[in-house]
Amino acid sequence: MAVVAAASRHREEEEEDSAIRLVHLLISCADAVQRGDSVLAGTITEEMRIVLTRVSTGFGIGKVAGYFVDALCRRIYSLSFSSSTSVTGSVSEYEILYHHFYEACPYLKFAHFMANQAILEAFDGYDRVHVIDFNLMDGLQWPALIQALALRAGGPPFLRLTGIGPPSPDGRDALREVGLRLAELARSVRVRFAFRGVAASRLDDVRPWMLQVVPGEAVAVNSVLQLHRLLRDPGDDAAAPIDSVLGWIVGLRPNIVTVVEQEADHNKPAFLDRFTEALFYYSTVFDSLEGGRCVAHHQQQQQMTMAAELYLQREICNIVCCEGAARLERHEPLARWRARLGCGGLKAVHLGSNAFKQASMLLTLFSGEGYCVQEVDGCLTLGWHSRPLISASAWRADDDVAPPPDNQLFNSSITASAPASTISSSDNNSINF
Repeated sequence: MAVVAAASRHREEEEEDSAIRLVHLLISCADAVQRGDSVLAGTITEEMRIVLTRVSTGFGIGKVAGYFVDALCRRIYSLSFSSSTSVTGSVSEYEILYHHFYEACPYLKFAHFMANQAILEAFDGYDRVHVIDFNLMDGLQWPALIQALALRAGGPPFLRLTGIGPPSPDGRDALREVGLRLAELARSVRVRFAFRGVAASRLDDVRPWMLQVVPGEAVAVNSVLQLHRLLRDPGDDAAAPIDSVLGWIVGLRPNIVTVVEQEADHNKPAFLDRFTEALFYYSTVFDSLEGGRCVAHHQQQQQMTMAAELYLQREICNIVCCEGAARLERHEPLARWRARLGCGGLKAVHLGSNAFKQASMLLTLFSGEGYCVQEVDGCLTLGWHSRPLISASAWRADDDVAPPPDNQLFNSSITASAPASTISSSDNNSINF
């Protein structure tokens, strides 16, 4: 028994040494890439592949390192480097992985829950409300809001939902399909409901008149993990898309703007800094997937976790492989978002202690004890142990900032008595019930 135990300890020590070696090689390879030494970078990748055989790639650093080695190889050997589409995959594949990521861990549930709570409070007392969702996907966020509005004291308001999403490559009207499902739910709980889909390949292609905001209705703008895609390299003199989008958001005079972003710093201009930050950030995210699994059937949970990891792998590939306009995963920390949104004409709304308590209760659905909710200057973060990984904040238009002229924001043909109009263009659709 003593011999077996000693051999086991020896293997563990070897694997630990190999894991440390692997991290050093990853950093060295990223440094070689930054210096443009492709020969050295290629040599290091070969060594990393050898070291990977000495560590377990089923969990821990071995698993996340494998994804980063793959991303470095893509960049070094120009595999899927020039095209963001080839790195991130098709829209339909992304939506499937997004759904599994939602189910496998609490991050998106936390995002939706916090945003919905802020929206519900902002809509209190209004009988006509309008939610503008910057990334509709499968509409996972909105059943809970519809059901909450149905139970509102005094009766539910008339709810308009405008969902923005990419055009369907297969000719299906995916946005309309989501709208129909939500409309059926709204009808079942007696909430008057109208849906409008706005198809756009990029959020900055959207113009405010497309949203058909009606004067007199309460407006909520919802952005979950989207605004970072509008950023550019720090120090870039060209105007970033975030500036124009924030401009028309403020012009809509929304009652609430909900913003959820990764609590990370992946928009650094120097590749080595960006790579190092991403390596440690995603190592923590992967640790949380392994240690904080949802209370569900084991095999089902394993399948969800595997798909969630592929979702994260696509983010890693984009951060490591892409530059310029192709690099979309430009995550920045909460402090920087607070400064940017404040300068853009928005005023912070405190999420409150009740939101903190309810977010903490949400985590009881997950078996791991490492998840942690923290309150930061009226915003909330969700993290793993001491590391915040995602932040939620709420905003409203600053009354001291003058909006642009109404003709840039509203469709003059729409009145309060006609909250949505049916249009025939293929990329925009309205559903009324």
